[in-house]
Amino acid sequence: MRVNIKKLNENAKIPTYGSEYAAGADLYACTDGDTVILPGETKLIGTGLAIEVPLGYGAFIYARSGLASKRGLAPANKVGVVDADYRGEIMVALHNHSSEAQTVLCGERIAQMVIAPFLTAEFCEVESLSDTQRGSGGFGSTGTK
Repeated sequence: MRVNIKKLNENAKIPTYGSEYAAGADLYACTDGDTVILPGETKLIGTGLAIEVPLGYGAFIYARSGLASKRGLAPANKVGVVDADYRGEIMVALHNHSSEAQTVLCGERIAQMVIAPFLTAEFCEVESLSDTQRGSGGFGSTGTK
């Protein structure tokens, strides 16, 4: 699949896949300098890129597992969504879950982006829903096996 991407900053890095079968492409920080994120703080980190997501697809921004587990840095909104009609800069709201200040270096891999299809639902209001064995059982209702 071809996806058009535009550098908004000459120092921006085009996303890269870390292995042949990787689902997520790494996004890189493109900032004026290094960015310090204090414990419990969230900062918007630019990538210097804009993308043209194909119709029927979304670009979903996820944490990089190493960055999250080793340094406590992960997207504040857990999963970012870039819609097909958005043409602005891809930004990552990185939150520091650790107890120490973390420095994000310009050019560092900060998140991963997955291009995936989605369905647009037509929501139909009804008076009742079909019955299931589970019913309205919520959190933890299906057991802990």
